[in-house]
Amino acid sequence: MSAAKDLLSNYQHVIERLTLTTGSQGIFDVTVDGDLIYSKDQTGRHDEPGEVLGLFEQKVGDVSRYGQG
Repeated sequence: MSAAKDLLSNYQHVIERLTLTTGSQGIFDVTVDGDLIYSKDQTGRHDEPGEVLGLFEQKVGDVSRYGQG
């Protein structure tokens, strides 16, 4: 759950809703505004520490982290 913690710790001021949904066979997909930004199924591996956060930052663009702006 470090991806969810990373996202909420850094972007709680811009995230309207965060939903964690379990799936069969360890599925782990992260979507932002309907766009898939990370898929364990596609990569064949778990995300690296900070990887989902970096992909989220690329997706949302120039948004300051919580408490830094």
